[in-house]
Amino acid sequence: MRVIVTGASGVLGSAVYAAFKSAGHTVLGLAHSRATDELKQLNLLDASATESLFSDFKPDWVIHCAAERRPDVAEKDPEAAQKINVSVPESLAKLSQSLKFKLVYISTDYVFDGTSPPYTPSAATNPVNLYGRTKRDGELAVLGVPGAKAIVLRVPVLYGPAPKNSDSAVNFLLDIVADQSGRTYKMDHYATRYPTNVLDIADFLVRLSGLPASRVIPPILHYSAEEPFTKYEMCLIFARILGVPHAHIVADAEPPKEGTPRPQNTQLYVHETEDLMEGFGGLGWNPFEEWWTAYLNKKQ
Repeated sequence: MRVIVTGASGVLGSAVYAAFKSAGHTVLGLAHSRATDELKQLNLLDASATESLFSDFKPDWVIHCAAERRPDVAEKDPEAAQKINVSVPESLAKLSQSLKFKLVYISTDYVFDGTSPPYTPSAATNPVNLYGRTKRDGELAVLGVPGAKAIVLRVPVLYGPAPKNSDSAVNFLLDIVADQSGRTYKMDHYATRYPTNVLDIADFLVRLSGLPASRVIPPILHYSAEEPFTKYEMCLIFARILGVPHAHIVADAEPPKEGTPRPQNTQLYVHETEDLMEGFGGLGWNPFEEWWTAYLNKKQ
């Protein structure tokens, strides 16, 4: 099978690229600012260059991981977020229609407002920030192209192997826990998150692409681990694994009054995905503390 992975230098994209390669597929990884010898440099905003590359490669599947995923950055440059999160996926959906490949558009739990979880794939969207709105609009764009073979995959906050801890909102908490300089940190103990490992999502996508034709993949899928944590609770787990004090991290259970608004609990309902994958590995996700314990012990 021939697969293109966009955003292949990112935390999720690099895991997806590696998973399809190790499964024996012919994979082309695309990156923009962080291209390497292995990853091809491409500006997805260049529609002509993108169409040419896709036409030459002739993919069977395209996993579109490239996005502006940082809510605070999106708020500061709405136009750029709109282009990468809406215009680009719409262009890829049009290529899916003409070149006949299956397109997976990676979306987010932030398309929901967090007031009535868990959210089914068909639940009404109501994003509370600009990032969520652009991802919702991207969903509507790819699903609105007639004849495109597009699948929306919504995922929550992600973690996993990363070049820098700052590449993931979860990994970054490790640096805060490890900072024993005397500085104190107020840590969110209000919003419930469902941190999900990029390695698990990558493995799921490989299995999804290998489903027999008799398994009809719905247009919107949810993938999520099922353990709820606030950021403060994640910090306590990291402190336990690292064996360091955590008195410098102070729980803040109040709704945030400033900064980019974020939903309180956007738990994704995953039973439809479990049913789809029955007999093909199920959902398949790693428990948070168990994975981090093994990963950090291996790195030491």
